[in-house]
This record gives sequence, structure tokens and C-alpha cells, in this order.
Amino acid sequence: MNQASRVPVVDERGKPLMPTTPARARKWIVLGKATGKRNKLGVFYVQLTDQPSGYKTQPIIAGTDRGKCFTGIAFQTKLATVILFHVCLPGFYKSKNLGKKNQTLDRQSVTGKMDKRSELRRTRRGQRIDRSKAFSQRNHREKRFNNRRKKKIPPSILSNRLMELRILREMSSILPITEIRDEACGGDTKKNGKGISPVAVGQEWFRSEASKIAPIVTVDSFDTGKYRDHLGLVKDKNNKSKQTPETHANDAISIAASHFIQYRSFNTSSTHGHEWVGECTVTLSPFIVLTRPKLFRRKLYQENYSKGGVLKRLGGTITPFGFRSGDYVQTSRKGEIIRGWIGGWTDTKKQKNVSVYDHNWSRVGQFDPKNVRLLKRSSRLCVNR
Repeated sequence: MNQASRVPVVDERGKPLMPTTPARARKWIVLGKATGKRNKLGVFYVQLTDQPSGYKTQPIIAGTDRGKCFTGIAFQTKLATVILFHVCLPGFYKSKNLGKKNQTLDRQSVTGKMDKRSELRRTRRGQRIDRSKAFSQRNHREKRFNNRRKKKIPPSILSNRLMELRILREMSSILPITEIRDEACGGDTKKNGKGISPVAVGQEWFRSEASKIAPIVTVDSFDTGKYRDHLGLVKDKNNKSKQTPETHANDAISIAASHFIQYRSFNTSSTHGHEWVGECTVTLSPFIVLTRPKLFRRKLYQENYSKGGVLKRLGGTITPFGFRSGDYVQTSRKGEIIRGWIGGWTDTKKQKNVSVYDHNWSRVGQFDPKNVRLLKRSSRLCVNR
């Protein structure tokens, strides 16, 4: 059985076809039968220049292993693993003070930004009140009408689910996804019954949106382990923040493989029990880590005054050097080629530079804009292949 990975294929009009082997894809490119491309997720695929020989497809299953801070997504066929994703969700980031007594929310996460926004709003609202007047004559906001009629999803949960949906939508344009298998986590499981957790909030909304891409099948979280053990995959339960397939991607493979293999009961005249039915092969495949740029949108002003009572600018995504925050650029330092994403800038009489960050949003350094070359405009994703 062929143990090679697979390369997605689309026809000349962009319709997804069955993936092919890397050797065949290279041969097509050399002969001029196809051109190599990459989508916004960093996935390499080929587009045919001529009409394909057929449009018949086989099942391609997408498996999602959802966590609070990280999610694993895998695309699996019966004969090979197509691609793996490790998604760092923007709703909850690990606090920098993790393990300390005074632990605070990471201000670069959606939860931290919403808390800070409400804090600044309360401050501005208090500045408008004339406290020298009687309480009934002060400038208070009038009572709003009752417009809370919809079941809203918290912003942090919504941003996490939208990032997962974006990956499925991007991949559905280059892969003919047959089915999406989603793990029931936090609630609605055999052991817990109906429950609520930060992970499970918005789960039904995600499934309703993902069902527009492909049919949804729910896999119980307590069944994931037996599929993983049968396939011979390893699970890292100590530190799930590690950007390796063992943390979340292997579980996503197990969830997707449950379409091809089942643990069924059998009864004969002399014995009874359970056995594995079906076949699924796990192969080496590209592993991609996806994060979102931790950008600061334009604020009204900084919290603290500078000299002379001046409130300086803070945030913003447009630089005066032609770059935008989140742009993928290339520069060099001491002969070393550095690639990263624009995350900040300085424009004074003494200093003009831009800050370049890696995919984990750790600053690599500050560089002269004249020595920085734009590779790709911002797609609001940081891709590490």
C-alpha cells in the first residue's frame, strides 16, 4: 500500500478533485499539465491546465478535536492522511503570569481586549457626569429598550469558532470534503450528559454553519481514545500547548478515521464479543501551525499622559512605510534571512523602523523599512509550515 502523502488537486475551473501523490504532482508541473499554488492557509496544491480524465471522488473526512485554547483539524482518506492543522485559538491565550499569585488575563486575547474596552468605557462615561448637580439632574444615559432577544455567543467563543470555520471553508475549495466529524466535548457526552463548558458554548452554532460545507457527524469524546490506540497514535496529555501532532492533531485523525473503522459487536453459535471492522491508513503529511496576529486596533488614546498632558496615539494597523500590520515580509540581519509578520512601527526624527514578529508573535527585532521586502499582504493568519 502506498504510504506517501497526498497533494490536493483542482481542475482548470477551480473545482476540487481527488488528491494525488507528490511524485505525480511534480511530473504534471514539469510537463506543463498543472501549476503549483498555495492557498491562504499555506497548503500547496496543483491546478490542472487541461480537462481532467474524470470527476469521480472517494470519501475525504475532516476531523476536528476542539480544545479551549487549541484545536486540531485533520483531513483523512482511507489510504492516506492529507494534511494536519494545529490551530492556536485567539479567544483565550495563556497568561504571561501563569503560575503566579496575581494572574491576569492576557490583554492580547479577545477576552482581555473586551475587558480592557469595558474598563476604558466606564472611565469615559464617568468623566461626563457633573457631580456638582443633584443625582436626578446629572447626565445619565437613558434606559434602553429591551433588544436582547437573540441568543448571542460570547466574542471569545465566536472568534474561536470562526477561525475553525475559516479553515474548513478554505480547504473545501481544494478538497472534495465528504463529511465533517466533530467531537462532542464538554457537554452532551455519554458520561456527562448535557453540560456547559467554555469549549461547548457555541458548539451547536459551529455545527449549523459547518453543515453548509458538508454533513456533520458527532463523535463522543470517550470514543476518541480507542480509535487512537487502534491506529497506533500517541497522545501528549502533559502539555497541550506544544505545537506537535501529538497534542491535538492525532486526535483529529482518530475522529476522522472513525468513518472508516468501527468497533462492532459480533455473535456466533459458540462465542460473542467485539472486533474492529474496516481499514484506514495513517501516513506522514504536512503539519501546519496557524495563529492569528495579535494586533492592537486604533484606540482613542493611551491610558497614561505624557509630558505636557499629551495623550499619544496607540495601536493602528497602517504604517507610514507602505506596510500594514500582519503583512508577511522578508529582511536580513548579519547575513541571515528573516521572514515574519509586521507588528508595529516607530516614526520619529531620530528613529524609523518596523517590528517583525514570528508566528507565535514574539518580536524577532526592529528593522529599517528600506531593508524590508513585502512578500504577501496580510491574510489575518500567521502560518508556520
